[in-house]
Amino acid sequence: MRRFFVNSKDISKGKIIISAPLKVHHIRDVLRYKEKDTLILLDETGKEYTCLIEKISDKILLNIKETKSSLKNMDKVKITVACAIPKKSNMDDIIDKLTQIGIDRIIPLESSRVIVKLNLQKRKIRYERWNRIACSSSEQSLRGSLPVIEPIKEMKEVLKESLDYDLKLIPTLYGKRETLKEVLAKSYPKSILILIGPEGDFTEEEIALARNAGCIPVSLGDLVMRVETAAVAVASFIRLSFL
Repeated sequence: MRRFFVNSKDISKGKIIISAPLKVHHIRDVLRYKEKDTLILLDETGKEYTCLIEKISDKILLNIKETKSSLKNMDKVKITVACAIPKKSNMDDIIDKLTQIGIDRIIPLESSRVIVKLNLQKRKIRYERWNRIACSSSEQSLRGSLPVIEPIKEMKEVLKESLDYDLKLIPTLYGKRETLKEVLAKSYPKSILILIGPEGDFTEEEIALARNAGCIPVSLGDLVMRVETAAVAVASFIRLSFL
């Protein structure tokens, strides 16, 4: 059964109201749900609600029949991907794929060689769009929780906030590196940070900063990948390694 995310503020006294026009349209007009049909809803606190549709119009009113936790099968290893923002709309695809894979936190990264430079208004628009994409992908992939989508951050800010990670990885094309497989074979982390660079890789200064912050440079083999390919490939490999 399809599941949809709602905000806990829309839940009160055993009822849930869905008012977002796009979500109402999708449930009512695309999926053709009717009154008295059953829906599964989840909120950002990790609760899952089995509901009966009471009324459908420009909003959807539902009665809660059962409540339980949706987080009982959460992964033991928490994975964060800080990914350099690629050109065009490729960051949309990265958010979509990383959400489907099950990544817990995604940080759009503005490094020295990132070409895309956004003003405050465009950052706000992108941030809202990326959260909508993450929500849609979570519903499609039957995730029990939404990933955290961070606002755009610079490299130094991400490294400054990385102290609590058990394992920090920075794939790079240059310098002394270990293979990803070698690093994971001797690691037992509860939390992992992955830094994915832009076209042309991170600068030498950025790699040095990452090393000083405890990041381990790793090789992804002989092939040079696009940003979006590297992000999904590395995240998938690590995610599957800890299932």
